[in-house]
Amino acid sequence: MGVPVVEAVGVTKRFGATVALREAGITVEAGESHALVGRNGAGKSTLVSLLTGLQQPDAGSIRFAGEPAPAVGDTAAWRGKVACVYQRSTVVPDLTVAENLFLNRQSVNRQSSNRQGGSALRPIRWRALRARAAELLAEYGVDVDPGARIARLTVEQRQFVEIARALSFGARFIVLDEPTAKLDARGIERLFAKLRELQAQGVAFLFISHHLQEVYDLCTRVTVFRDARHILTAPVAELGHDALVEAMTGESGAPAPAGTVGMVRAGRSDAGRGAALLEVDGLTLPGSFADVSLTVCAGEVVGLAGATASGCVQLGETVAGLHRPRGGRIAVGGRGLRPGDIPAALSAGVGFVPEDRHLQGLVANRSVAENATLTVTDQLGPYGTVLPARTRAFARRMIDDLDIRTPDAVTPVAALSGGNQQKVVVARALATEPRVLVAIRPTNGVDVKSKEFLLGRFRRHADEGHAALIVSDELDDLRGCDRVVAMFHGRVAAEFPAGWSDDQVVAAMEGLTTSEQHETKERSAHGGHD
Repeated sequence: MGVPVVEAVGVTKRFGATVALREAGITVEAGESHALVGRNGAGKSTLVSLLTGLQQPDAGSIRFAGEPAPAVGDTAAWRGKVACVYQRSTVVPDLTVAENLFLNRQSVNRQSSNRQGGSALRPIRWRALRARAAELLAEYGVDVDPGARIARLTVEQRQFVEIARALSFGARFIVLDEPTAKLDARGIERLFAKLRELQAQGVAFLFISHHLQEVYDLCTRVTVFRDARHILTAPVAELGHDALVEAMTGESGAPAPAGTVGMVRAGRSDAGRGAALLEVDGLTLPGSFADVSLTVCAGEVVGLAGATASGCVQLGETVAGLHRPRGGRIAVGGRGLRPGDIPAALSAGVGFVPEDRHLQGLVANRSVAENATLTVTDQLGPYGTVLPARTRAFARRMIDDLDIRTPDAVTPVAALSGGNQQKVVVARALATEPRVLVAIRPTNGVDVKSKEFLLGRFRRHADEGHAALIVSDELDDLRGCDRVVAMFHGRVAAEFPAGWSDDQVVAAMEGLTTSEQHETKERSAHGGHD
């Protein structure tokens, strides 16, 4: 191999008494997709902050193409070395693609000398700007209209724009932080195809993901961090799923099927179910779903599976009161629920874990205690008051229940790892002891052990006589469900009891029919007889 595109050797970073990285390192070659995996708090985010110039290591060295990294603060120099496409988009939604590509550099020669020897800004030549944008997009094979507003693009297209913008600065090394978190299966396929094309042009990627199967689908090598240390770097083809999970967790064992986590299957029979706690009958939300019906009973965990455009997320949000449907009925515990009313849903006993904890789930500058108790302020003091001591005591119970790793209840929630932040969101949803818990993609961006814990906590909630509806396109989220309802293009496509196979559920989410599903439909059509 030639000179690595980036090399970090023996890097250490401390934040006060906390050691975020201890003599860690990584090497990424030109044209390589290199995976970086580890549990939340393993040091991945700290390494990214060092590789992108946001932080300076306390010890160790970082080199790009054999040369020392630029000085911290030299933004222009860092842009020519590395870029990061974060899970949360950094493009400006109200601007066009062209404007985002050349933000703050709309003209190559923006200044010209005036008669007094000074300089004057030239007006932006919009036609030339769009032409330059079209050339840049064409160079990297990105099929997006330069004049389109970013807000109208898909998540996948926005990512392509961010990658093209990074490459336009001359960077040949791009960090991808959870790039597939909001993409459906087809979107992931297109993203990976584009990354492989860019790899062929010599672009290198550091791929960070909690979806371990994607590591095997895309990457050639993988580096594992654990407890702020480098554990191993190995070719993906030589590292089995069990060995990878063991390296991440430090625990040996025989996990469930390759690359999977989750609850033990319950598989409750019809006779073992309790009374219906959630009833959705003929629900319709124009543009999202139509005539959807489903029931979740006491003691059940039901999965609602679907791709991005299936409408399943909007259905879960509608149950929680975020949208007002045009038709149909929702009932909780046999009583009709006023549609489109969040306080009414809370009062009726609906707990809600939103899809995006950053935008919908957390008040980042507030403490763990304040975030965990937002839904129960009426229990924290008399006559509408909120007593700090009672808040901390209530929060401490939730911290213990959800195993939230935090120095104390008054720590800002922004200081926690992603997995612990998600536990705070779940704690708030469970604080009201809801009859029905609706959780939308609840394990996005969390580590393997946090996934197992959260999914197990949902099962315990159901075992206590309540019900849970897990809305997700992640098969690992669905494996422990008693039933899985699959949606496609706004309608229920199929329903599966425990024991389903991956290809059955994926096919239903993609609007396909497997031979097993066809046989099931045939038996149903003939009264269940062969």
